Amino acid sequence: MGARGLEAAVVELAAGDARESSTERGHADGQPVVILLGWAGCQDKYLAKYSAIYSEKGCTVIRYTAPWRMIFFSETFGIRSLQTLARQLLELLFDYSVENRPVLFHVFSNGGVMLYRYIVESLHTHKPFKNLKVAGTIFDSAPGRRNLRGGLRALATVLVSTNVLLKYFLLFAFATTAVALRILLYPLTRFIHESHYDALLKVPSRWPELYLYSQADTIIKASEIKHMADARQQLGVSVKAVDFSDSAHVSHMRVYPTYYSNLCTTFLYDCVGGSPHQ
Repeated sequence: MGARGLEAAVVELAAGDARESSTERGHADGQPVVILLGWAGCQDKYLAKYSAIYSEKGCTVIRYTAPWRMIFFSETFGIRSLQTLARQLLELLFDYSVENRPVLFHVFSNGGVMLYRYIVESLHTHKPFKNLKVAGTIFDSAPGRRNLRGGLRALATVLVSTNVLLKYFLLFAFATTAVALRILLYPLTRFIHESHYDALLKVPSRWPELYLYSQADTIIKASEIKHMADARQQLGVSVKAVDFSDSAHVSHMRVYPTYYSNLCTTFLYDCVGGSPHQ
């Protein structure tokens, strides 16, 4: 179900929201809303598997994956096209009358992180969103720095079924642009468009964060995720980081389904069990 231009957004309402029973609605009113932000090129059928972790617990779930062209090209050129999508996602909470419930973000890879960066900015700069109660954030295989090799691998995966000539043209265009604007000239361009990694290092949010990563990840380095977790913890954020050691990029749940699900639900309950964080 799409809304406000978010044709790819899917909203799964909790059982009580879809019925007239006041008892069921009262139960649903206390349940969290989980927003899943998919990795670049993620198909909804894969994101739906993560959605089930939360919907089975009675949560309302919103899942969305930003267009890969925006992730790899608009952001690389410094075009903040994801900013509008971030605000539209938050507006969905009001559209479905769930804005008073605690919100958990579950963010996948740098594709999800880029969108999350603008969501956090909107939460702190736009008046309608300042009263939203964020319970916490789970990062899966993210965030990572300006890693050209990892970025090329991720883009190649997205373009796997694309015409060969177009595929290599897009890879070349991405590589040259990334090297020029996001690596060589970054000391200057960061004043115009700071990288998502550097922006997240110092965002003012202080709700709990859970980092799920792996030493075997060839897209985003485990050391970069660990550095982010340590930096956030030094700012006073409640942080937990779990190294799956041998699972590939955004494949931790596929390899360790029970362990992964338990980590997510335990974190959710820990965050919601206390006072909401803002």
